Amino acid sequence: MIKKTVKNVQEALDGVKDGMTMMLGGFGLSGIPENSISELVKLNLKDLTCISNNAGVDDFGLGLLLHKKQIKKMISSYVGENAEFERQMLSGELDVELTPQGTLAAKCQAAQQGFPAVYTPAGFGTEVAEGKETREFDGKMYVLEHAYKADFAFVKAWKGDEAGNLIFKGTARNFNPLMCGAATITVAEVEELVKPGELDPNQIHIPGIFVQRIFQGKNYEKRIEQRTVRKSMD
Repeated sequence: MIKKTVKNVQEALDGVKDGMTMMLGGFGLSGIPENSISELVKLNLKDLTCISNNAGVDDFGLGLLLHKKQIKKMISSYVGENAEFERQMLSGELDVELTPQGTLAAKCQAAQQGFPAVYTPAGFGTEVAEGKETREFDGKMYVLEHAYKADFAFVKAWKGDEAGNLIFKGTARNFNPLMCGAATITVAEVEELVKPGELDPNQIHIPGIFVQRIFQGKNYEKRIEQRTVRKSMD
């Protein structure tokens, strides 16, 4: 029986070092690997390159790493919710590579599937395509985008079993499945960890072959960036 469980987040992050490239799942604050990010903050790592849709908010998620100047480069598609991210980018303190959201997803998936690169029409004719190979297919121009290379991928799932099979919940799925298996080591933190055989095979989103380490997380805050509710009818 294949067993990929580790005791805690500390064991899950064994081998993480300064200067590494990391993928982190999530969209805004939905589905971010909260426990793994908190441990990265505690480890005081530096010169990290982080691949993530965005960088959390000022006081949560990857924003915590930014405040401690632990991130050297951010590869992302959106920076609008993080004032410190914006400040560091505009001041030149942080190297930022902005990527169209679909391209970000495609480059993660290419790494997951073992493809060295993919062609995409997104960004052709803009600064996104500068210095990159372009090619015409059926009368339409495409940009060659190389797959990402990362040392660790940190993802968060709703349920998982000891063999690493994962189920995501609702919009918290987002970039998480695409990052599984897209790095040398994929670490999955889950809200509920069960024995093999307890998950319905038809409901599994990512098979365990894409996961190297799995642990049950705790104390999830699941913050919402901007809580919006309708006005009272009273």
